[in-house]
Amino acid sequence: MASVKDHEGGPIVIPRTTCQPRLVIVIVAMLLALTPSAALAQEVEPIDEATALLASEINTIEVVETYGPSVVAVQTRVAGQQVDPFGGSFGQPDDFRQEGSGSGFLIRPDDDPYLVTNYHVVELALEPESVEFAAGSEVTVTFPADPDEELPVEIVGINPSFDLALLRVAETAAIPEGAVPLPLADSGELQVGQKTIAIGNPFGLASSVSSGIVSGLSRFVPTIGELNVPMIQTDAAINPGNSGGPLLDSRGQLIGINTALINPSGRSFAGLGFAVPSSLLAESLANLELGGVIDVAQIRPRLGITAQAASLIPDEVQEELGLPDEGVAIVDVLPGSVAADAGLRPSERSVTVQGLELPVPRDVITAVEGEPVETVAELSRIVTFESEPGETLEFTIIRDGQTSTVPVTVEVRDSIAE
Repeated sequence: MASVKDHEGGPIVIPRTTCQPRLVIVIVAMLLALTPSAALAQEVEPIDEATALLASEINTIEVVETYGPSVVAVQTRVAGQQVDPFGGSFGQPDDFRQEGSGSGFLIRPDDDPYLVTNYHVVELALEPESVEFAAGSEVTVTFPADPDEELPVEIVGINPSFDLALLRVAETAAIPEGAVPLPLADSGELQVGQKTIAIGNPFGLASSVSSGIVSGLSRFVPTIGELNVPMIQTDAAINPGNSGGPLLDSRGQLIGINTALINPSGRSFAGLGFAVPSSLLAESLANLELGGVIDVAQIRPRLGITAQAASLIPDEVQEELGLPDEGVAIVDVLPGSVAADAGLRPSERSVTVQGLELPVPRDVITAVEGEPVETVAELSRIVTFESEPGETLEFTIIRDGQTSTVPVTVEVRDSIAE
């Protein structure tokens, strides 16, 4: 049985079979063909820009609007041969003038305009172990409000161990309106997964913003600083030129100073950015304001020893003298140091191996508080960053072939430097 329906072109016979959906498709297709596209467009309401923004996006915008004006581009100009700060020399003539760039941020009010950046951003412009400019060198900064006006700065203090430098804008220069000091967060309260916002000048692109999360904490990775510090790891894009710029949380507080990136394939972003924790800046700030070169021993406990990994001692020497193949071998102990007070002993003799004179350690540190140590970096991490001044640690040592324990009370002694 079939039904008949009138149509402009005559009757259409529609069999009562399972093919009825096909008719629906045909009719819809015909209607679409006859319907103007404008009519369909009218059925879709345009998205309101304000309501379309996610809460996280609004937060990022607010942070950047508030503190972006406080992030400067740092220009470092060095007279003489061009030197790549990441290694290597380009062999330019002596009159070549190198220009490099980094980032920095305002840390003090307008009446005392201090800026913070990485030490390695300004290092090439300075005399060795000094805050004085080398001949023909200079450092200037530009604020986003006026990117064409370069403001001269002086280097107040440097902390190479933490890769920090404190700058002061010249008295004759005015800080632009809208540039406010960045508030410091307690980086010790950070949690993995928190939001991060990085502002800086990667590859010279001023006021670039990237965001991500805290990917890890207390990452002891090789960096440009003189000491492996417990870095903040973030997946926010950190590239050359971001160095010295701020890493902020969702409140706009400074949680770190962007310092390094790790990329086995090159220098570009690979999701592994690292920042010096703001707590280390907070600890260093008072000393940096005093001026000059600041050593980590003025802020954090140090043993006051010269040492090497026991694994680096030649096998034949280890076997002949009964030395362990693991631990930290003490080569020298500085007078008046924490190590000297604890009775740790330096090497007193040496042996010659293949024409090289090698010190023979008397004391080899194998563990601290029961935690095995195999490298100087591990020992430094425990003493310098995981201990508090006045705390007594139990060192396990091998002395003259015998294992014993020695109590070591760690203290800050700014007259002792390793």
